[in-house]
Amino acid sequence: MEVRKGVICVTEVVVGDNEPFESALRRFNKKVQQDGVLAEARRREHFEKPSIKRKKKEATKRRKTARSARER
Repeated sequence: MEVRKGVICVTEVVVGDNEPFESALRRFNKKVQQDGVLAEARRREHFEKPSIKRKKKEATKRRKTARSARER
């Protein structure tokens, strides 16, 4: 799923003439995973206050810096 200035592009897979349904379904699932559709849906499932978003972002940043410091 791609979002550009309020327009949502839906993930689609074109099924070939002799292509089995299972194959097309696998390709569709892979494309949905790559586009991050399910992750986005989970993220938007419940409203999150801006202060909570900011705290989560800061916590993620702290974890990343701590991880990189341990690897050195």
